[in-house]
Amino acid sequence: MQQTIVKSLLGACGALVAAGSLGAAKVNVYPARHYEGDAALYDAFTKETGIKVNRKEGKPEELLQLIVAQGNASPADVLVTVDAGNLWRAEAAGVVQPVASPILSARIPAQFRDPSNNWFGIAYRVRLIAVALDQADKLNVKSYDDLAAPRFKGMVCARQSSNIYNLSLLGARIGADGAAKAQAWAAAVAGNFARQPQGGDTDQLLAVASGECKVAIANHYYLVRLQNSKKPEEQAAAAKIKAVLPDQDGRGVHANISGAAMLKSAPNKAEAQKFLEFLVSDTAQAYFANGNYEFPVVASVARPQVLTNLGEFKTDTINVRVYGENQAEAQKLFDKAGWR
Repeated sequence: MQQTIVKSLLGACGALVAAGSLGAAKVNVYPARHYEGDAALYDAFTKETGIKVNRKEGKPEELLQLIVAQGNASPADVLVTVDAGNLWRAEAAGVVQPVASPILSARIPAQFRDPSNNWFGIAYRVRLIAVALDQADKLNVKSYDDLAAPRFKGMVCARQSSNIYNLSLLGARIGADGAAKAQAWAAAVAGNFARQPQGGDTDQLLAVASGECKVAIANHYYLVRLQNSKKPEEQAAAAKIKAVLPDQDGRGVHANISGAAMLKSAPNKAEAQKFLEFLVSDTAQAYFANGNYEFPVVASVARPQVLTNLGEFKTDTINVRVYGENQAEAQKLFDKAGWR
């Protein structure tokens, strides 16, 4: 199945190359982000710079396989994807190259970019704890550690352990606390499950709203989407949930990124660097904040009201590279902990 998908993408790449072969300035982008506002973002880049953006979309793992299969002949200039773990996988596969850019270094906090400049965070998300509103005072959730407490027996909903968001969360805990404590936490949380891990982040939120569980972990923008949905039933579900940004008295809430990297085989390096730098411009940062409700990595960019409604908070300052470095270990610990 994966080979069929890669062959299909390889065929489509021929059309991508042909589309950009007329001599005009161009950048070939492989995006694994499929958010509504991103198309307008690419159009804004072209309008500002005159550089055409050619795109070949796919899932993170499919695009990485494609880039590896294409090798030095790849037309791809930039990979855009979600989660630091996926960016680390691309680096580990040897397909990215470092970019020395004073603009990127100045505008992106150190925690949200690779220390060797192999890839860069362009927006970030936090992994909040969704709590049933009618139980919030009683449950008094303040930390991820609370979810491991015996009093939460039969109350927790979660995604499967193989989900990269969960791998990154546990990878961060390995980096901060060590493997033994990380495994103990995962085992205790798994022992508190209300059901077997299943579904995506939105499914966890809806399970809290329906009463199937009392608490769940989800990226913040999934809740904001429900809150701002045009569907009354989704707004009603969101109204039954209290968002907790945990560990404000400790390390801070777990933060992850959407990010981008220049490919090692990039045929349009100058244009690719301009594209990367555009992604951290005020214009692009506003697209991320308003289009998908992600937080801007550039601190000076104003957040829309839907994000300020979450309140002020601090994030864990551990470098997101740790998520990828500890990814394989995180999966082993999840398996040992019984979190399937």
